[in-house]
Amino acid sequence: MLKEERQAHILHQINIHNKVLSSSLSEQLQISEDTIRRDLSDLATENKIIKVHGGALSTSFQNTFSTAEVYAIKEKKIIAKKAAAIIKDGMFILTSGGTTITELARELPKELQATFITVSIAAAFEFANHPNIDVIFIGDKISRQAKISIGAEAIYKIQQIKPDICFLGINAIDINEGLTDNDWDVVQIKKAMIKSAKKIVALSISEKVNTHEQLKICEIEKIDILITELKPTALKFKPYKNAGIEIL
Repeated sequence: MLKEERQAHILHQINIHNKVLSSSLSEQLQISEDTIRRDLSDLATENKIIKVHGGALSTSFQNTFSTAEVYAIKEKKIIAKKAAAIIKDGMFILTSGGTTITELARELPKELQATFITVSIAAAFEFANHPNIDVIFIGDKISRQAKISIGAEAIYKIQQIKPDICFLGINAIDINEGLTDNDWDVVQIKKAMIKSAKKIVALSISEKVNTHEQLKICEIEKIDILITELKPTALKFKPYKNAGIEIL
């Protein structure tokens, strides 16, 4: 594989999953981690990614309050509109972080009256701009990579609530592997959210469907609704429908 092809693959993986590990890329491309690290350094020099210890982040993490660098923003807006449509007045809503969750906050109708509980800095900011929404921010240590609250205190607070719906911005979903991620701290937060909420709604661009990462969050059966930018009739959703998941 040529260097340009390699780096295009790396950049695409970072855009889809927001964060990648050098070890995972090395395995995917069957090349050394030293080569991967050099490619990441080149891409970082060109300001296409953010290089971190052990891997890289999407440039969208540089400014969580802007859509300028957000990958697949058109698709994420479609997902956000679908998600907003299932929220009713008086609901208690729990959300994870991620750019799709932030778009959801921007798509909420002005007349909606609900309570939103979130670990996301960016989402809390957007929720707080809404005229009729009460916002509860779950604080603790802030993840520099995910830009959300993480840690034992945040998990404890999540365990004390029983929200009507939990909206999860997800990294990867697969019919056999379930929900997975590549960030240990984020995984622990999402596990706590899934245990606490009455209904779990996964928000995902279609490119993340049928992919998986190294760390397990939950089995596919834990998901009640999957929302993507595609029509629910798309063929790739058939196994998920068979598993009892509603597709929007």
